[in-house]
Amino acid sequence: MEQLIQAEKTEDTRKGITGSTLKIIAMITMLIDHIGATVVMQLVTKNPANFDAFGNVRMTGMVLLYYILRGIGRLSFPIFIFLLLEGFAYTHNRFLYIGRLLLFAIISEIPYDLAFNITSMWVRKGHFLEFTNQNVFFTLAIGLIVLTGLEGLRSLHMDTILKTILIVGVVAFGAALAYALHADYGAYGVLAICAAYGFRNQKKELRMAAPCVILCVMDMSELYALVDAGIIHFYNGKRGLKLKWAFYIFYPLHLLILAGICLLLFK
Repeated sequence: MEQLIQAEKTEDTRKGITGSTLKIIAMITMLIDHIGATVVMQLVTKNPANFDAFGNVRMTGMVLLYYILRGIGRLSFPIFIFLLLEGFAYTHNRFLYIGRLLLFAIISEIPYDLAFNITSMWVRKGHFLEFTNQNVFFTLAIGLIVLTGLEGLRSLHMDTILKTILIVGVVAFGAALAYALHADYGAYGVLAICAAYGFRNQKKELRMAAPCVILCVMDMSELYALVDAGIIHFYNGKRGLKLKWAFYIFYPLHLLILAGICLLLFK
């Protein structure tokens, strides 16, 4: 994988977009998605004009805005997967990488629950943790644990059939864990990460398209994510700006801000 990345870097490092630019694109599209899923969703559900006499959603301007924002948001997760694999290939300590993701998964859980459930009764009663869904850091951490296991198996010399069984077992364990924890994107999120890893020695466009296809099986609205395969064509393999901590800080912070906006508008 590292050899292919290095080869892609030599194609033309003077042009294109860097890893930091990809991260910014992912964060912006995620923010757009979350604005749709929180603020705009509340505006839709609290206005009777958005529903017909039978309770079905009508295609009003606000509903259309919701779908547009959520469609744009489909671009974010596959980019984060791509960057996760880049980090996995280059990090000096994969266990520290996993630990960092898990730490921010815990830090981000209350902001995540507040942003998406701020008007629910359990929040109004002072309960700030909700276990129906967990934030995307859990998905990324589980995916990274699975990739670490797969890398370990690749280095072992054993019977091919036995190795295949163990590989399937590791992937299945990760998918089942994400499903059981109700992590964002669930089992499909972990499978999408594994799909990207499976194409690690292929062109970057395929490494990006592979997880998008898996996500489309989960929800056809993820078809929008295939735009990422076009975006990644311009990736020049360079790191760009030092934004290592940007996503870690931005994720819980923007969720807290959205929760505050919803509380002010819809309390």
